[in-house]
Amino acid sequence: MTAAPAAAPAVTTKPTDGEEPPRGTRLSVRLAGLLLGLVLLAAAFALSLAIGTKQVPFGEVWSALADPVGSKNDAIVRELRLPRTLIGLTAGAALGVAGAVMQVLTRNPLADPGLLGVNAGASAAVVTAISVFGIGSFTGYLWFALAGAAVAAVIVNALGGSRAATPVRLALAGTAVNAALFGYVNGLQLVDLDALETMRHWAVGTLAGRSMELLTTALPVIGAGIVLAFLLARPLGALALGDDSARALGAHLGRTRVLSIVAITLLCGGATALCGPIGFIGLMIPHATRAFCGSEPRWLLPYCAVYAPALLLVCDVLGRVVVPPSEIEVGVVTAFIGGLIFIHLVRRRKAAQL
Repeated sequence: MTAAPAAAPAVTTKPTDGEEPPRGTRLSVRLAGLLLGLVLLAAAFALSLAIGTKQVPFGEVWSALADPVGSKNDAIVRELRLPRTLIGLTAGAALGVAGAVMQVLTRNPLADPGLLGVNAGASAAVVTAISVFGIGSFTGYLWFALAGAAVAAVIVNALGGSRAATPVRLALAGTAVNAALFGYVNGLQLVDLDALETMRHWAVGTLAGRSMELLTTALPVIGAGIVLAFLLARPLGALALGDDSARALGAHLGRTRVLSIVAITLLCGGATALCGPIGFIGLMIPHATRAFCGSEPRWLLPYCAVYAPALLLVCDVLGRVVVPPSEIEVGVVTAFIGGLIFIHLVRRRKAAQL
């Protein structure tokens, strides 16, 4: 009799270089990144309350919020910096989420929320309110800005083909409407010098001088936009795969595009009404966080909702301390930092192609 053949040794396979990490590892990394964003946001929030023309120790900041005694520092923290910080947090989250939705909708990682003409529509409505109706309060600007943003978005959607719109047609329509509306804004400012003087303080983009009343008025609009954007995360993820793949997955293309435009309008219109047009936040944050959380909207939207306000608050703090005792508006700081970041990205991409 011959002996039975020995059993073959078990073969073990090891993941080769370049394979994606296991699903559990990827989830842990994404959750860790989101937690880091929350920590950075909390730090930015604290810095915004403590740092300014007058420095307030962190201990006194906490006392002013938890147990105020009526001191000068209490008044600075509660009446000036707390509304400014909360407005920065709200506007930053709105701009970040709007940027993510815009980039997924157009399948362009460098698309800006203002591409749909929302910021231009809000600016045109505000300058009309100032010049024609003589409105001079931020609360009065709010409703004009929201209405102007909505009208501009409707026009862009109609020119882009409404439910049959494509990313390219929406981008072209948005560019045309942007040019026309900003031409109107510049022309009206040249004719009416009073409007120019008032408008320049709003159009530069700033968090200073805003009240809690303005925030409570705009908060329902921005909140509705954020909720709608998160509800659209799954169909937007399907849409990002292409029209044919989205249809195969059961996504309703026309409805998803229209609702996405509604969400962008609510978010950008509310943020622009709060603090004027602020650029680069909605462009930088989705582009930067995508490298860590991926392109899936279910992760991209929460990342942008956390990291965008952290960046906006940090930029606002930088604007307060660069040229004391004066301040640089946050819109100027975000434009400067955003320009430097994108110059770096372009140079890095060019070097990678060599």
